[in-house]
Amino acid sequence: MSQQRIRALALCVFHHQGKILVNQFYDAETKQTLFRPIGGGIEFGERSIDAIAREVQEELGQTINEVRLLGTLESIFTYAGKPGHEIVQVYDARFSDISLYQQPWLIGHESDGASFKAMWCDGSSFTDTSPLVPEGLHDLLKAVSLLK
Repeated sequence: MSQQRIRALALCVFHHQGKILVNQFYDAETKQTLFRPIGGGIEFGERSIDAIAREVQEELGQTINEVRLLGTLESIFTYAGKPGHEIVQVYDARFSDISLYQQPWLIGHESDGASFKAMWCDGSSFTDTSPLVPEGLHDLLKAVSLLK
């Protein structure tokens, strides 16, 4: 039995022309599609701003600049039938390679080697049945005028 713990997470919202870059997940338990920005766990002794740069490099092979903290969210949820609890530092940044903003999607790789397609989506892509996660992220991005 694994120990339940609160996970520290850093996510980065790359925005361009009213869209943000998100990874799509499917929860087979709830039969629900979820969308989440690029990012991952903060390692012990690592600052969240450094975790974002590392995660983007590991997942997309890209460097970033103009990194700024948008806010912090707390997320208590169930995914794949398992409870989760995260404290999430939400950042905005720019890709160093500006040609990435012209691509409809980017291919990335999870830490286990599985590939994923990160897509540019606007606010209308996220609904109650296909939400942007973590909880509160959509409202935060509306508040800072990154989504409508």
